[in-house]
Amino acid sequence: MDDTPLSAATGVPRPGLPRPGAPATLFVCITCRLAPDETEPRAGRRMHDAMVAAHQRHPDAARLAVVPVECLSNCNRACTVAFAGPGRWTYVHGDLAPEAADDVVAGAVLYAGTADGLVPWRQRPERLRKGVISRVPPLFPA
Repeated sequence: MDDTPLSAATGVPRPGLPRPGAPATLFVCITCRLAPDETEPRAGRRMHDAMVAAHQRHPDAARLAVVPVECLSNCNRACTVAFAGPGRWTYVHGDLAPEAADDVVAGAVLYAGTADGLVPWRQRPERLRKGVISRVPPLFPA
């Protein structure tokens, strides 16, 4: 049987895609502020720490790495995270708060379970149905 991954959106075989469940990355902006006069630690750092804790509690944590980044250049819609993985669409989500950590990690694990990064809208946690800043196409091998 051919085990070439299929696009979640079209069902078409995509030989350049990784297998579903291949590791993905959840990038968390640690420099995000929810208010201009916010004291340390910033909301982004608090969100990262909450994501790490939620990640440690999740049964499918091995599918995902949580990585802090200095800035995702989305300051007007803080706090911001990005889901990325080899051969997958990259998603940038904003308008989040540290309290959203469990939902964001659950959504990132769903993302990691796809071959192309496309999680159907209705399957996403409620907090990830809104606040999508951008969707960037994957870089496929030449």
